[in-house]
Amino acid sequence: MNQFGVLFHKEWREHLRNFKLFWIPAVFILFGILEPVTNYFLPQLLDSVGNLPDGAVIQIPEPEPEQILMAVLGQYQFVGMLVLVLAFMGAIAGERKSGTATLLYVRPLSFRSYFMSKWVMAGLVGLVSVWAGLLSAYYYIMLLFESVGFTDFLQFATTYSVWILLVVSIVLAASAALPNAGMAAAASLGVIFLLQITDGLLGAYWTVSPVKLPVYAAAWLDAGPDPSDFWWSLGIAVLLIVLITALGIWMSRKNAAKANV
Repeated sequence: MNQFGVLFHKEWREHLRNFKLFWIPAVFILFGILEPVTNYFLPQLLDSVGNLPDGAVIQIPEPEPEQILMAVLGQYQFVGMLVLVLAFMGAIAGERKSGTATLLYVRPLSFRSYFMSKWVMAGLVGLVSVWAGLLSAYYYIMLLFESVGFTDFLQFATTYSVWILLVVSIVLAASAALPNAGMAAAASLGVIFLLQITDGLLGAYWTVSPVKLPVYAAAWLDAGPDPSDFWWSLGIAVLLIVLITALGIWMSRKNAAKANV
């Protein structure tokens, strides 16, 4: 078996042992189900705790299915990003600090295979979690409200998946570059949320940006994004993923000597 296969198998077993293969998808599924169910039972919940006078009636307009999916996306943009960062912040920095990486570094090691085994595993966990959560939301929306066009949903979820891979790349590169998991988490969260805040405040001045991928993902549920802006943003996001991954490989090699023994 080649080095990548051996290292990927190690990552798989490690993710099984620490239950990341289960609890990360479970969090995304929970938030995917919670949004449509909460919207459906919201009038009853308000009625039961509202202490309204007798005869008062609460009338809340029924949300559109697309709005609920966008609300799920909003949850993922905060809680989901936080979960992914905390789950993978120590992927490389944690191994160096604990001394586990020394067992690998003393052998002839391809740092490209080392980093990519972690990137592929983290990417798979992230994508499976997001798709499981979005499909759960789609099912409950269809069950409790109306259906969303499945083609629109696929375009929506696929576009958002590229953003998830970009986030995973940032987290792993930070873990490779920084000396401990805490600093990697702080740097990753700082970069991700700063990009989102900047785009939220000033994004009206530009239409091409990888940070706009969640916005363009949501646009598929309506009239669809502008094709030119969308494809340019997607292309830049893919290029950034490649460049950040290359940086992560280089930083893994550069910082190998800093591993604790």
